[in-house]
Amino acid sequence: MKIDTIPHRKTILVAGGAGFLGSHLCDALMGEGHHVICLDSFLTGRPQNTLPLKNHPRFEMIEQDICLPIEIDRPIDQIYNLACPASPPHYQADPIHTMMTSVAGTGNLLRLAERHGARLLQASTSEVYGDPQEHPQRENYWGHVNCTGPRACYDEGKRAAEALCFDELRSGAVDVRVARIFNTYGPRMRADDGRIVSNLIVQALRNAPMTIYGTGTQTRSFCYVSDLVAGLMALMNVEPNPEMPVNLGNPGEFTIAELAEMVIAMVPTTSSIVYEPLPIDDPQRRRPDITRARTILGWEPKVPLAEGLPATIAWFAANLAESEALPPPPATRRARRTIEGVAG
Repeated sequence: MKIDTIPHRKTILVAGGAGFLGSHLCDALMGEGHHVICLDSFLTGRPQNTLPLKNHPRFEMIEQDICLPIEIDRPIDQIYNLACPASPPHYQADPIHTMMTSVAGTGNLLRLAERHGARLLQASTSEVYGDPQEHPQRENYWGHVNCTGPRACYDEGKRAAEALCFDELRSGAVDVRVARIFNTYGPRMRADDGRIVSNLIVQALRNAPMTIYGTGTQTRSFCYVSDLVAGLMALMNVEPNPEMPVNLGNPGEFTIAELAEMVIAMVPTTSSIVYEPLPIDDPQRRRPDITRARTILGWEPKVPLAEGLPATIAWFAANLAESEALPPPPATRRARRTIEGVAG
């Protein structure tokens, strides 16, 4: 067996590594010289996102759903859990599977981490704050979530996953870190992602009506993908363990109407804006307080929306035809199979 002579090199499992965010994380970890195992069910992830890494000797791809028991036959140092659909159309398409991914899937990865003595980073979400009554949102805010609404499969699934993670941490079984991720955007988003940045860009490029839900006065904070990846890696590697969730996002706050106007200014388009009813439980305001990330990690975002948006538009302009040719994510059939696998 060849002995690895690079002292800092780790073997790192990225669950959901073929997704938008996961593939950028794989790139960054490979760039630091690590051996990366990408585990993905391809429910919403795409093989082409990791295609440049396919034949690299330090990269490995495993196709599997994390709801099923996971066995890796070699040492693992770190695990990033990014394996869950993150956009409302995708996670609501199969809400049972979404919930099982967050709860049973996270449980499987925690057990894997315990067996290997690996550190685990759980990708949680700003959705744990629901439609917040505190603004900006701090990590000690318990949230305002409708636990029986159409978004609950994701919101409550992620809240349950956090509970599992902190129980494992308190027991001493696993070194767990939890990142609460706010709206992230950038190249490799799906054209059918359903989130506001990709929606508006794709509609503008098609010269189609640009849809704003509600009045457009609701706000979001948009973090460019490279900044978010840097925050995840900083949280994974910081010492000592913060032992509390950490918000990762850009505190710059924009109304949806402002975002639409920025896209119109950057895309040669004949599109006009149309207004549709606001979805149930859609948050009115969303902005992270990142004091904890600045203090503990020394991290804050560097890419402003005015800089990251043109790069995202350029990627969509170059890849829209290919992205549109992709089949939609499969729905209920896979959830039934996965749940049966867990039960059996």
